Parts: sequence; structure tokens; C-alpha cells
Amino acid sequence: MNFDLKTLDLSGAVSEKCDLLVLLVPEGFQPGADALSTLVALALKNKDLETEPGKHLQLYHAPGIAARRVVLAGMGKGDARAVRQALAAIGPVFKAGAVKRAVVCLAGVVRPGAVASVVQNVAHASYVYTTTKPKAEARTLGRVVVGVADADGVADAFAHAVAVVAGVEYAREWGNRPANHATPALLADAAKALAKHPGVQCKVMGPAEVSRLGMGAFLAVARGSEEPLRFIELRYSGAAKTQAPVVLVGKGITFDTGGISIKPAPEMDEMKFDMCGAASVLGVFRALAELQPAINVVGLVPACENMPDGRAIKPGDVVTSMSGQTIEILNTDAEGRLILCDTLTYAARYKPAAVVDIATLTGACVIALGGVRSGMFATDDALADALLQAGEAADDLCWRLPLDEDYAEGLKSHFADVGNVAGRPGGAVTAAKFLQRFVGEFPWAHLDIAGTAWKSGAAKGATGRPVGLLVHYLLGQAAKVPARRAPKA
Repeated sequence: MNFDLKTLDLSGAVSEKCDLLVLLVPEGFQPGADALSTLVALALKNKDLETEPGKHLQLYHAPGIAARRVVLAGMGKGDARAVRQALAAIGPVFKAGAVKRAVVCLAGVVRPGAVASVVQNVAHASYVYTTTKPKAEARTLGRVVVGVADADGVADAFAHAVAVVAGVEYAREWGNRPANHATPALLADAAKALAKHPGVQCKVMGPAEVSRLGMGAFLAVARGSEEPLRFIELRYSGAAKTQAPVVLVGKGITFDTGGISIKPAPEMDEMKFDMCGAASVLGVFRALAELQPAINVVGLVPACENMPDGRAIKPGDVVTSMSGQTIEILNTDAEGRLILCDTLTYAARYKPAAVVDIATLTGACVIALGGVRSGMFATDDALADALLQAGEAADDLCWRLPLDEDYAEGLKSHFADVGNVAGRPGGAVTAAKFLQRFVGEFPWAHLDIAGTAWKSGAAKGATGRPVGLLVHYLLGQAAKVPARRAPKA
């Protein structure tokens, strides 16, 4: 889908020929002399329209307005969240089959975050998964014009949002794919495709290379599957080679049965989403390819299936991680931390400025935070603050949870250096404490996205989170990094 940014007041919006015109109306709306202003003022006066986000009024062939369909929608104070709520309430109009060109016009003074929210939420509302569905059901909305009073003042926010949408949709599409259409090998192919973009490189390793690296925990998880594992290494180079990179680590369990500690059958189909951490890393690199910021980023994705088989790891088995620490496998369904711990050890070779891992790791985090905020753990206050601020700016929220050492008590093992689970209480925290054992001296954060990476029920599907949060974080870091010098002619 294509987005355009245009300087457009209400008098101009009246003559925009399109299938759908959405006018976002703020509190304290000041009408002009045009037909659209007159219509809004009359609707507000008669209380057929309110400016509260979520309230809206739909019209067809309104007199004096060129658009075939018109939706007047309240956007409250006009911030990013209010815009999200406004567009969520009218989301189905963007999927209407006859709507191919839409104009979304924001009345009054517009904040950059509101423009970004329009782009991201129109894309979200109109997204249609197509990989394994008939092409006839593909998205019909092809072009969206975002109209504001001063396009120049919000151009950067608009460009960033368009890039984030490209990344989010890449992540959503791969997150939504069935496991037989998103095997470790196919996920690696998706990463290789990103290397066609400027500044992006990709390296993929198989079981033999991973074995030589000594990644015993990763190898143990993959043993029960006939699909061979892949270790994906992406690099984006936007700054000088001397600049330490930010390393993103994405959990890539392309299907999780739970292994020998098998999951209940109901809703097990949703375990195809257990690679949404990996998909978010791919999505971030898709956005970086568009934005080309002055920063170095490494993406690491351990990808495999967790299956029950005669060769699969068993509860009570002890494996040796790449760090040399031995791990007692008390529950084979706590497999994500096993593939991540070896990857965190591998990440140290980059001498990173920071490492952020992203994983659909624990049901306990869903209980704690639901689907509103991702759980965030960090060993470094500056990194934690930067991620929190990025989440607020992107309207892709997270919340910091504790890493008190007392939580590690339950991970003690009689037969290994550490057990892979510590019981039900504080499960999201103890999982993070397990990962922390494999982190070096570099700043580290862990994002548990089990509650935010996908939705169940009628809206079942991947969300593409936390691509927005991560891109905003990286752009903030890029602002502190000197740009890479162009080679001399």
C-alpha cells in the first residue's frame, strides 16, 4: 500500500476525489466556511457527532463533497493514542472492497505522533493475510493520502511511520504463516531476501556450524524435529566500523508443541506464533533498509521447532550451553530460554553497545500485563529508560519488571549449574533471571512479548509488535552516533 503526505485543509479536502474521506475532528474544533466544516459543525451541534475518540458518523454522497463516502471521527486531544482509538473504531471501512483510494484528513494543529499513528493504524486496519489464502481476498486499498495543514512540519514523522509499517507488515506476514510455510529454512530465506537491500548482510548457519560453536542448549531443543535448525545472522551497517553495534536477538521457535512436556491440544495452533520475536527482528531490518539510519545493528535469530520424538530431550536431561554452564531440563516446554541463552553468549563477540532479546517467552507475562504492554527487564537503567521512552513514542508500550537476585533461588539444580524453570510464581521474572546468567558485561534488556505479539479469538493474528518500539529505540541511538563517512571519489 502506498501512502502520500499532503498539505490539505478542509476546504481542499472537500474537492478530493476518493472512495473514502475520513476527517479526524479534535476537541475545540474551529469550523471554516467550507462544506465539510459546515457539516461537522452541524453534526456537533445536534450531538450526532462527538469528538471523543471512538465516536463517529458515516455519510454517503454528502452534498458539496467529492468523496463517495465520508466518515467524521472524533480524535479527542489529537495525540497518537487518541488517533489509534479513533481509527480502530472505524477499522472495517478501510477493508471495504470498493475502497481503493482513501484520504485521511486531520483537522486543526497536528502533532507528528498523530500523523505517524494515522499511517500505522490505517495500515493495521487494512492489512490482509494472503500467503495461504485466495488472492481474491487480498487488500484492495491501494493508496492513502494523509492530509494536514502543514506537511513540511510532520514530514520526518511520516517517513519514519511508513518505514515502520513496512517492517510491521513483514513481521506480521511471517508471524501469521502456518508452521509448514515458516520452517527454520524458510525463515532463513526471508532473512536472505532482506540482504538485497542496501547496507544489509545475511549469514545463515546450519546444524554442523552450530555444533562446532558449542551451542549445546540450542541443539538440544532442535533434536526432536525433522526440520533442521538455522542460525540467522543479519547485519545493518550505517555507521563507522568502530561504532559498537546494537544486537537484537529474536526467539525463532517456528512451532512449539512443548516437546515431551507436551502442551494441551486446544489452541496449540497458536504456537506457530512462537517465532514472533524472530519475525520482529526481521521486521526491524526491513524498516532499517528504508530509513538507512547512522547506526550499526546485528540481528541474531536461533530458529528451530520444538517437537516430541525419540531423539527429543527429556525432563531430567542435562545439556551444556555455549557458555560452558550445564542446564537441567526440568520442563521441555521452557525451550525458548535454551535457544536464547546460547545466542546471548554468541552476541558477546560483537562487543555490543547493548543487547535486546525479544521473545514470546512466558504465559506468566500474559497474566501480569495482558496484551497492552510487553514485559521489559534490563540490567542497565539507561537502556531501560530508552526502551520505555521509545515505546511511548511509538505507542508500542512496555513495562519494566524486576530482576532481584532473590528470584534466582528457584533455578538452583541438584544435577547441573542451573535448572531451566523455577516453578509458577514469578514465572516471567525467573525466565529473565535464567537468561541473565548468560549475559556478559554489556547492557542487556529482555522483552517478553507473549501477550503483545499476537491476538486470539475473532482478531486472531500477529500484531507485528514490538517493531515500532525497537525502530524508535534504534533511531534514538542513531542520533547519538556519527554517520559513516562516504568513500573518497
